[in-house]
Amino acid sequence: MSKPINIVHVVHALDVGGLENGLVNILNRLDDRFTHTIMCLSRSGRMAERIKNSQVKIIEMRLPTDRFRFPVLRLAREFQSISPDIVHTRGWATVDAICAARVAGVSRVIHGEHGREVGDPNGRNRKRNLVRKCLSPLVNRYVTVSDDLKSWLIRTVGIPESKVTTIHNGVDTRRFSPGRRGAIRDSLGLDDSVFTLGTVGRLDPVKDYSSLLQAFMPIARSARPVGLIIAGDGPLRSSIERLSSELKISDKVYLLGERHDIPQVLKACDVFTLTSIAEGISNTILEAMASALPVVATRVGGNPELVEHGISGYLVSARDVAALTAAYESYLNDPTLKDEHGRNARARTEQRFSLERMASQYAQLYQGLMGAREDRAA
Repeated sequence: MSKPINIVHVVHALDVGGLENGLVNILNRLDDRFTHTIMCLSRSGRMAERIKNSQVKIIEMRLPTDRFRFPVLRLAREFQSISPDIVHTRGWATVDAICAARVAGVSRVIHGEHGREVGDPNGRNRKRNLVRKCLSPLVNRYVTVSDDLKSWLIRTVGIPESKVTTIHNGVDTRRFSPGRRGAIRDSLGLDDSVFTLGTVGRLDPVKDYSSLLQAFMPIARSARPVGLIIAGDGPLRSSIERLSSELKISDKVYLLGERHDIPQVLKACDVFTLTSIAEGISNTILEAMASALPVVATRVGGNPELVEHGISGYLVSARDVAALTAAYESYLNDPTLKDEHGRNARARTEQRFSLERMASQYAQLYQGLMGAREDRAA
């Protein structure tokens, strides 16, 4: 057998998040043709617990997060000690590692774009895009998790189209699947008559929880039995609690905090919703679809690549509170439509967004960069 391809994956940290979840899913599916090191520029995190491959090494660089840094030489020394075949950086926070890899003599560099931040939801920050453009000659391949991000890299940043490929995230359709509503509804006092909206994600401004709460308000104030489950934690928790109280709906909003039983949380919901003002590709949407939930989401980023409007859910403009409310009410008033769209969502994940397909595409990317001819599935 040939020597395994040695890959260093560079991330800011291994906290709970979509980028990190996608990386862990890849590592858990690629076979022994590859060896892996994860370089965390700050620290590791809870997602490390989900890595099944005991051979994956994790390095914590513990770089400062509260001030400017550009530790090229320090990172380069680390790369030289590992001697990787490929360095795969992910996200804006790791662009300094692109330079470091080249200084260390690494000849193959991949950079991944996974989404945008609330401060630059449309990816038009001139300084950042200038840096991306200047670093382009040092990057062999760019990988985006959505066609929307691919188009942005080509048209706005100016990356040559030949360098950019899209690999959509996949979802574990065995772990996330339809099933009994389970104990979570019981623990919240929600019987089968309660129509329950649900969302999962970090409590971050980019998710626009304000629009979600305002859209839920007319339903919550009606005589219908309804509830809103929010799973996740983050800096907006207190403001969500405050706004729920101001809107007089706090008795129907259930803040669960960070959870490690997301498949069961989704089983407790009737409809999944995501009201982000920006997205790369949403793992939580995929997980909800695999759980046979219809999805009401904003028409941003890669969401339209996942949700088929009017078939597996509804897409609305960002911050369009009235449209969100109307979409929620359509499912509340028509359980048959809800179930039909949920079945369609499940079928779509099985056909288009399996973990096996995603892992196979990454395996082909890495082998292609090494000049390998082998193309058997991961």
